[in-house]
Amino acid sequence: MTPGGALLHVGLFAATCATTWYAGGPVFAATLMSILLAHELGHVVAARRHRVDASLPYFIPLPFSLGTLGAVIRMRAPIERRDALIDVGAAGPLAGLMVAIPLLVWGLARSPVGPVVAGDGGFTEGNSILYLLLKLAVKGRVLPADGVDVQLDEMALAAWVGLLVTFINLIPIGQLDGGHVAHAYFGEAHERRASRLHALLAVVGSVVFGLLVLEARGAGRTWADALAYGGQGALPWGVWTVLLAVMRRMSGGVYHPPTDTEPLSPSRRALFWLVAVLFLLLFTPVPMRETLP
Repeated sequence: MTPGGALLHVGLFAATCATTWYAGGPVFAATLMSILLAHELGHVVAARRHRVDASLPYFIPLPFSLGTLGAVIRMRAPIERRDALIDVGAAGPLAGLMVAIPLLVWGLARSPVGPVVAGDGGFTEGNSILYLLLKLAVKGRVLPADGVDVQLDEMALAAWVGLLVTFINLIPIGQLDGGHVAHAYFGEAHERRASRLHALLAVVGSVVFGLLVLEARGAGRTWADALAYGGQGALPWGVWTVLLAVMRRMSGGVYHPPTDTEPLSPSRRALFWLVAVLFLLLFTPVPMRETLP
């Protein structure tokens, strides 16, 4: 790597540290950047182990919202060996979770339980099975319930974002981490499955939209407000559907480059099922929505 190339990686990392600090403070920035760094280094280490030509991570700063769009590494050539593909795809999410889960537990322990305050532009973070179980383990009860929930501090919020980012990356389509893992397991047959799963994203978004509209109407919102509420909660599903379509178009009309026909080793087949279970545990139907009374 040239000095100029190394400087670009360092500069983007420093800029993303700054934007996440601006977005949520030093604890938020340190927590989120630790999770993202672990995730990307997991990919890099696995790629080096399999002699895959991969770059160091490019962090993406964002001067608003969460302060970052995450990070990516660049594969200079497609990964053809299925064992290597599943290792590289799974290593990032697994490494990120090894950092995110302990930090989330620590953050939840520091976060009080209090009344859910509706209105004033307040938002409620989405629940996954894993997140619910961690709140139960730390707080001793299923939350939210009876009008109260955990009031996340900066560390807990950043770690929750880490879980959400991992869930998004594990969607088993295209060249997302989950797409790599699924393609390694199913081979070329997954190209057809990916097309159906892609269409399913829009279906899930439509169901989420409908349920949120009904929920808002039940809370006394007008039809206009209820439709806006539903659209806000379902928006991520539309964004993911569009982005995956763009990624497919940029890849020449295929979701994933072809791999060899050598079957996966037994340990890698077990790794696939581990990742599949994690995807289900992290599945978050409504990532973020306005808090209703």
